[in-house]
Amino acid sequence: MKRIIVVVERVNGELNETAFELLTAARGFEDAAASAALMGESVSDAASELTRWFENVHVYDDPSLAQPDGDYQSRVLKPLIEREKPFAVLIPHTNTGMELAPMLAVRADAPLIADAISIEAVGQEIRSVRTVYSGKVQARVSADPTENGAIVSVRPGAFAVPEAPPEAGGSVHAESIPEDVAPRRQFVETVTPDPSAVDISQAEVLVAVGRGIEDEENLELVHALAEAMGAEVACTRPVVDKKWLEKSRQVGTSGVTVKPRVYLALGISGSFQHLGGIKGDPFIAAINTDSAAPIFGVADVGIVGNILELVPLLEEKIRARG
Repeated sequence: MKRIIVVVERVNGELNETAFELLTAARGFEDAAASAALMGESVSDAASELTRWFENVHVYDDPSLAQPDGDYQSRVLKPLIEREKPFAVLIPHTNTGMELAPMLAVRADAPLIADAISIEAVGQEIRSVRTVYSGKVQARVSADPTENGAIVSVRPGAFAVPEAPPEAGGSVHAESIPEDVAPRRQFVETVTPDPSAVDISQAEVLVAVGRGIEDEENLELVHALAEAMGAEVACTRPVVDKKWLEKSRQVGTSGVTVKPRVYLALGISGSFQHLGGIKGDPFIAAINTDSAAPIFGVADVGIVGNILELVPLLEEKIRARG
């Protein structure tokens, strides 16, 4: 049986959704058993919640772990990795995970695959897909786990969250911090993001625009439609390159991975780099002047037409219906 350890993150005291996305990734391995590693202060409630999902939950509950610190966490986790000898350790490719994963790989003497958007086991080999050259190329990479497994950081949103189990089935294991391990950094402050910034990865409805918008002034039409729909505005790379919208709104392998319920693609051709950033099973509606655009191959509803003419009409109809 392949042992998989999922490193769980918390955000503002709450379990991060990436924990359950990585559980889906772990279940993709044949004959696998998934355990969670949870670090923090006063995390008993979070640990109990994780027992609904994971067979074992290894808990490090200590005030010194109240703030994320990749260096410290990697030294805390090393004995667990050496004891459990997992096939793989899955870490979310977040700001914290990007620091923790390589440090843990070095300390555990294990290979590292970073920013994976897919992952599978073929025999005793781990194979993955990740993007390189700013998302222009998808690279297939593989790793042979050592006796301490392999470390894999997985892009948030790359896997869907499974349905919640009806009741707890796992066990909590209280772990101790090694006596010779202590923080070597001092926490100063948390810099919160601009309140006006939007996290499109969490949006349920997205109105995305591509180069078919033609001019920056035409974005007003898109914003008005998004407001009518209760949606957030997203875009493709060409729109960001022209500096018409910020990078945080770019959907794709070189941008943000999203998993909305509804995705309206306006003037988007549908390159594989863009479609690679759309996960889950959203309802996709597309409007494009090119009837042969790849976006129509994945869209549930497609309209061949000019978005500058159709978007105002669509907004009018939506507002009329309330």
